[in-house]
Amino acid sequence: MKSSKVNAIAITASAMAIILPSCKDSKGSQQQGAAPELAVLTVDESTTTTETAYPTTLQGENDVEIRPQTTGFLTKVCVEEGQKVSKGQTLFVIDQVQLQAAVDAAQAQVAVAQAQVNTAQTNANNNKILLDKNIISSAAYQTSVDALNQAKASLNAANANLVSARKSLSYSNVTAPISGLVGTLPFKEGTLVSPQTQLTIISNNSDMQADFSINEKDILAMTLNGQRSLTEAVKALPPVTLQLANGEKYAQQGKIVAISGVIDPSTGAASAKAIFPNPNGMLHSGNTGKVLIPTTYRDMLLIPQKASYEIQDMKFVYVVGDSNKIHSRNITVSAVNDGQNYIVTGGLKPGETIVIEGVGVVAKDNMVISPKKK
Repeated sequence: MKSSKVNAIAITASAMAIILPSCKDSKGSQQQGAAPELAVLTVDESTTTTETAYPTTLQGENDVEIRPQTTGFLTKVCVEEGQKVSKGQTLFVIDQVQLQAAVDAAQAQVAVAQAQVNTAQTNANNNKILLDKNIISSAAYQTSVDALNQAKASLNAANANLVSARKSLSYSNVTAPISGLVGTLPFKEGTLVSPQTQLTIISNNSDMQADFSINEKDILAMTLNGQRSLTEAVKALPPVTLQLANGEKYAQQGKIVAISGVIDPSTGAASAKAIFPNPNGMLHSGNTGKVLIPTTYRDMLLIPQKASYEIQDMKFVYVVGDSNKIHSRNITVSAVNDGQNYIVTGGLKPGETIVIEGVGVVAKDNMVISPKKK
């Protein structure tokens, strides 16, 4: 009986020995078959264009402050904010009562002076006849001539006063010096204004000026490290795009027309200016956005930024090797990028395949994957 029990235990142990290796092999085969399926990309040389963004604030190509040239009360505001006006159009009217009275008084002075000239002219003509007949002396005739000249001088002075009065009256009609859009209107009818009062701003926005700053490194790149002048570099720049505050791109392309040759030591940047056409008046002074300057790179390797990970300011990718085993590799990239892709300058060769999915999360060094082409 005891021998039979021992034999039963031995048989059971043998069976367990057979079953356990079988389970282990089964588990091992599942691990080998569980290679994660990750998207990969075969890199190749291509022509790539990236856009570098520079924050900007827009203003009309010609913004003119409107100030009255006389002091008085506003009697009429003839325009509304944002209204499009033409050169010479009346914008404001200032109280004209006193100014018109001054014109009337000046006209009266002209009439009186003209009458005095007429009288003096008649006297001088009569005295000339009398002088020719030796009835009066030459001194008496000269006195009449002097009186005529004095009357004419008074007439000239009166005419000058009339011109001045009319000019002052014209100042009561504040007109637009240029065509454009009316800015804010902070003063209402009845407000006392003077030449120190800024009534509004007229913005000539047929073209809009985008002011921005460009750093020293980018300027050196434009000038090929000084091999050509900044003026030549500006002329060679391609058209630029304006990205609006809502992220959309403005339909009209612009052109960079100037870059200052002076670098601000506090910012390490120079001021630049681009002009964008504004045929529909969509853009307004004060709008913000970004000037996008394109740069074209030929025969370069481009990879998605999500395909890389970073350790101590160094960038790495996972390269797919033999038997679909991935290996971490250090790469170098251009400092210029579009926020979505990197231009690879070293570490990768055309034709190599990299992982572009699960980098830094699923993908690990020396892992075997199941490549999924995208």
